[in-house]
Amino acid sequence: MHISYPCEKPSTLQLLALTLAFTATVITSSFYAASAGADDSGNKYIEFSRVGDPAEVLEVKDDVPQALQSGEIRVDVLASPIHPSNLLQISGNYGTAAKLPSTPGSEGIGRVTEVSSDVPSISVGDLVLLTVGGTWRDEIVAPAKAFIPLPGLEVEDPRLIEQLSMTVINPLTAHLMLSNFVELNEGDWIVQSAANSAVGGYLVQLAKARGIKTVNVVRREGLAEDLMAKGATVVLIDGPDLAERIAVATEKQPVVLAVDAVGGETFARLATSLAKEGTLVTYGVMSGQPATFNPALSIFNDLTIRGFWLSRWFETSSLQEKQAALGKVIPRIASGQLKANIDSRYSVSEIKQAVTRAGERGRNGKVLIVPGHQ
Repeated sequence: MHISYPCEKPSTLQLLALTLAFTATVITSSFYAASAGADDSGNKYIEFSRVGDPAEVLEVKDDVPQALQSGEIRVDVLASPIHPSNLLQISGNYGTAAKLPSTPGSEGIGRVTEVSSDVPSISVGDLVLLTVGGTWRDEIVAPAKAFIPLPGLEVEDPRLIEQLSMTVINPLTAHLMLSNFVELNEGDWIVQSAANSAVGGYLVQLAKARGIKTVNVVRREGLAEDLMAKGATVVLIDGPDLAERIAVATEKQPVVLAVDAVGGETFARLATSLAKEGTLVTYGVMSGQPATFNPALSIFNDLTIRGFWLSRWFETSSLQEKQAALGKVIPRIASGQLKANIDSRYSVSEIKQAVTRAGERGRNGKVLIVPGHQ
C-alpha cells in the first residue's frame, strides 16, 4: 500500500464542495432521479417515495447511463456508510425532511472513471469524497464541485478505502465537540455517553492524541476491551449511580466536559458528574427519551448546556474554520491513525438487509454500502 497526501489542508475548491453538501445549495438526490429507469446496465441506486420503516420503503432501482454535461464527472462508488441520521430521515423522524422522491446516503468515497473536458483539477483514477446527497448507489454523475478530491492519494487496501468513506460526518463531529466548546488541556477529564458509537470511538482516539483523559459510558457489557484499545482511560456501564462511579474513577478530579448522544436519564447523570462551570454538549437522543435535567445544577454549579448539529456548523462557519477542521481529520484517516469499527458490508441490491442490520442493537461498528460486495 502506498499513501501520499501532499497537502495538510484541503484547497478552497474542496472546501467549497464540502460546504455545498451541507447547505441549502446542496445538489440533492433528485439530481439523479431524473435519469432513472429500467436498464440492463447494472448501475443501481436506492430511492424512497414515502417515509416509513427503511426496510419497507426503500426500493432498488436501475440507472440509465447518461453522457457527461459540462463540468461533470462520473464516479464509481466504492463505499458509503449508513448513519443513524439516514435512518431517521427515511422514517420521517429527523430534524429536516427529505424532498421526495429521494436517494439516501450522506457521504462516501468513490473513484473517478470519466471527466468532462472542462474539469482541470480531477483526473480519471482519482479518489474523491462524496459530499453530494444520495450516495447509496453504484455510480454518481454530478458536477465536479460536488466532490472533495484527494489529490495524490493512492490506496490499494480496501480497508483504508472504507475508512475514508466515513471521513466527514463522524470524525469531524468528534473533533469539533472536543475543540469548540471548552479549552481542553493535557490531563483534563471529559465524559461521554454512547462511547461505542462511531463518534464515540473517534472522540476517544482524538482525545488520547491530545493527552485528554476520557470516561466512556456504554449501555452493555463487552465493549471495554475495544474502547481501551482505542485509548480510553475508563469505561463504565450506565446506571443510576453513574455520577458516583465517575467520581471514583477520576479520583474526584474535575470533569470539565460531558458529551451526550443518549438523552433521558443518562443526560442527567452526565450533568451531575460535571465540575462547577462545566459544559454538557448534546448531539443525539439515542434512547428516544427526552433529556431529564435538574435546573438546580445549572443554577448552583453554573453549568452550560449546548447542542451540536454538524449541518448547522457548516452553515455558520467560515471557510477558514472548515479548512482548519478538515485539516485535522483527513490526514489522520488517510494515514490510518484514526479508525472506526465496521460491522458489516452489503451491496446496493441488499439494502433491506443493510438497513435492518444498521437499526439493530448490539452492533459494534458501521454498516457500509459497498457496491459489488459479494
